[in-house]
Parts: sequence; structure tokens; C-alpha cells
Amino acid sequence: MNIAARIIALAAAALLSACASTGAIRSGPVEVTRYHLGAAVVPGSVAVTTAGAFAGVSPEDALYTGAVAAELGRAGYSPVAGESSEFIALVSYSRIARGQVRERPPLTIGIGAGSFGGNVGVGADASFGIGGKTREVYATELVVQLKRRSDGTILWEGRAIAEAAGTAPAGQPGAVAQRLAAALFRGFPGESGITITVK
Repeated sequence: MNIAARIIALAAAALLSACASTGAIRSGPVEVTRYHLGAAVVPGSVAVTTAGAFAGVSPEDALYTGAVAAELGRAGYSPVAGESSEFIALVSYSRIARGQVRERPPLTIGIGAGSFGGNVGVGADASFGIGGKTREVYATELVVQLKRRSDGTILWEGRAIAEAAGTAPAGQPGAVAQRLAAALFRGFPGESGITITVK
């Protein structure tokens, strides 16, 4: 097989490997900040809802309120529907584009000095990547306020924000909602006024 044929064969093999590869961009850590009054709050029933005139209408609302309700349940609260709860957890979230990132190609072919058989050598060095993608990076923020229903006092507030590629598994709405809520309620209620990083 001559040099050209061998290079073509290598390139074809690389393309097949790239197609089978699922190289992913890792999502960044979650930055979490909590604020509270410092006084112990006895858990009770809580209604988890989103803000606004169309609260609870979109499927994404359900993802975030469900994730927050699950974490409040782990913290000792009893999520309930309706207006008879002792507490209200008001959930809001936002997602904004932060730019693009170029994913590293899963395979790079290097062609350098060497022999492909016989006495024929290649005297130049060259390399090229196959299969890299450009992905949009999004920053998603989750904010939760825990209020006492009787007087509207905000007893606890937390914010969590993270970045991830929109097409990566970690960037999908369901995964983002669960990840942010889990980070936000880790060690609940947490230290007030301190920003922590949750990986």
C-alpha cells in the first residue's frame, strides 16, 4: 500500500472512531449562597410554587418546583398543594447564554517523520483533529425563598448558579434543576452570607 492510500485509510478509521465517540464537556461547579435569620425553624408543611402570573404553567416550572420540593422533603418539610401550608417556597430560575466553547476533538492524527514500509519516509510533521464540536454554554440560576405564610416573613433565601453546555447531558433542564436544587439545599440551612462551591 502506498503512502497516500495509508493516509486515507488512517483518516477513514479516525472518522469512524470520532462518530462513535461521545466526548462531553464537563459542567462547572455550582456556586451557592444562602441567607437566613440564624434562628432555628421547625419544619412543617410547605407549598412550592413559582412566581408570576403564569406560575406552574410551563413544563420547566414543574422540573424546578419538583426538584426543590424533593430537597425540602429531605430537609424535613412536608410538601403539600394548596393554600393551607405553614410555609411557602417561592421558586424562580433564569437561563442565559454565556458564549461558546470548542470541544476538544476526540481523536488527533499525527503524521510525522517515519516509514510506511520499504524505504519511503515522510519528512514533514502534521496533525489534525477530527470530530470536535462548538457548543453553546449557558448559566442557569435557581433562587428559592422560604416564607412563613402567616406573616410573609422570609426565613431563608438561597441562590445557586452553574454553567454547562446546552447540548451536554448536564445542560438539560431536568438535570440542571436537580443539580442546582441538590447543591442549594446541601447542609440546609447552611452558613448565612457565605458563598460556597459545590462540585
